[in-house]
Amino acid sequence: MATRDAVFPPGRHALYDKHRYSPAIRADGLLFVSGQVGSRPDGTPEPDLDAQVRLAFKNLNDILAAAGARFDDVVDVTIFMVNPHEEFERIWEVAAEFWGEAPYPTVTALGVTWLSGFNFEIKVVAKLPQGS
Repeated sequence: MATRDAVFPPGRHALYDKHRYSPAIRADGLLFVSGQVGSRPDGTPEPDLDAQVRLAFKNLNDILAAAGARFDDVVDVTIFMVNPHEEFERIWEVAAEFWGEAPYPTVTALGVTWLSGFNFEIKVVAKLPQGS
């Protein structure tokens, strides 16, 4: 069995230990990033939706950077939203601040009933740059 090559950002968040998962796993030139939420360092949700989405992207970008990648290296995105009928457009406006230029990654957006107190979660797969 291959050893998991876990990637942790600086300032490890409480949720990783509490829920027993790695923020990302590096494998065969790809980076599989666990769903990132707008959690503060103690694991609590950022209450404001716009700030929560921005913090989720910051947490995601910190993990990508720890692996030697950036959002431009992301090839696939899955987004989870608790209240998509009311919040999708607002979330998408904030996400555009981080999205970059075309060509964009593939995206699947899902409405869910529960995210442990969060309203938004983003999970990605990135192609690691050579040498990362």
